[in-house]
Amino acid sequence: MDLIARLRAGLPEEAILTDPDVTGSYANDMASFCEAGTPAVVVLPRTVEQVQHIMRTATELRVPVVPQGARTGLSGAANASDGCLVLSLVKMDRIIEINPVDRIAVVEPGVINAVLSRAVNEHGLYYPPDPSSWEQCSIGGNIGTASGGLCCVKYGVTAEYVLGLDVVLADGRLLSTGRRTAKGVAGYDLTRLFVGSEGSLGIVVRAVLALKPEPPGQLALAAEFPSTAAACEAVCEIMARGHAPALLELMDRTSIRAVNAMAQMGLPDSTEALLLAAFDTPEPAADLAAVGALCTAAGATEVVPAESAAESDLLLQARRLTLTALERVKSATMIDDVCVPRSRLAEMLDGTAAIAEKYGLTIGVCAHAGDGNTHPTVCFDAADPDESRRARASFDDIMALGLQLGGTITGEHGVGVLKKEWLARELGPVGLELQRGIKDVFDPLGILNPGKLF
Repeated sequence: MDLIARLRAGLPEEAILTDPDVTGSYANDMASFCEAGTPAVVVLPRTVEQVQHIMRTATELRVPVVPQGARTGLSGAANASDGCLVLSLVKMDRIIEINPVDRIAVVEPGVINAVLSRAVNEHGLYYPPDPSSWEQCSIGGNIGTASGGLCCVKYGVTAEYVLGLDVVLADGRLLSTGRRTAKGVAGYDLTRLFVGSEGSLGIVVRAVLALKPEPPGQLALAAEFPSTAAACEAVCEIMARGHAPALLELMDRTSIRAVNAMAQMGLPDSTEALLLAAFDTPEPAADLAAVGALCTAAGATEVVPAESAAESDLLLQARRLTLTALERVKSATMIDDVCVPRSRLAEMLDGTAAIAEKYGLTIGVCAHAGDGNTHPTVCFDAADPDESRRARASFDDIMALGLQLGGTITGEHGVGVLKKEWLARELGPVGLELQRGIKDVFDPLGILNPGKLF
């Protein structure tokens, strides 16, 4: 019996896609420079039992399986391989439970981040992880890549909110990890192991997520600086003085000019860096005043605090438009994701500017400055082979710079295909050997998302 016939024995016909024109549309995520193959079939299960049937079938026939969510990823982790079975979890999109007493939500992997966030808000609760693609990205994808977001500086990343998981293993067995309780330390932390594993250890089919009380509304501040060094000095002072901003973002001059060109934001040409801070504390105006004073002391040429939520939204608009503006600079962009210690942030930005000059490219940087997570965005003409080559070379130089500064090759986007060579460099031979050993325990046949991570 062939693969399609086996799948039909446990799946409804509408859950199996075989038309090459349709299956080809599931071949890749949003990453540049990542090869993608041609899937043999795409399946869209709606139940845990259907996922188990799919994995048993794949194991029996030794068919590689590529799990997918909304495919908003930026590392090629969801890219198909030739002849694979693409397992799309977008139809498993139920919010099963929201519990205000235990402060948890139980969800399926296809739930969209923004949908969950709005649903828990109705109960006076808050799900903090907020990737920039939150209106499109799924919770399963967020778990697979250990996503972050703008509010991570205060509230942390996805891994800190995943209490428990139901996972279908490569052979179809169902594993439950973690807990629903506020505390729990029984055995090895398998839950945390699956977060960030990019579908290489099992298929997440249900998640228990921690929630927080909904905070007050934010007030924001914008500070203009004559140099990135001055802006990064302000960041260091803000964190060293014990402030807890809900958001602390930085834009370099290239990003500022791109946004100005697209949206006429009116930022002066002399601005080399723009720092945006926001507080959701009981007295945000007082916190903004204190941070504004630190910005002025660090050399800010202008500090503009908002007095209302509407003014805050206007101040933050530039940051939200950054990627869209940079995408207008050239026909293609390659978004990097390097996290460095906050104390080395200025070196990372200045080093990236030097790399842009070296290769004759436009590279704009926006950063979650509060946690040192930078997003250098390389703009290039995909139709120009030499410019594409230089773009890829600049990417590698940026990776190397991040490691040299004591950082990591990814703070929230994951490894996928794009960075697996660099993962080996960061882990070292012993770390790589142990991680491969863990992979072998969960996936001895190597059918789960092959070619990713290692």
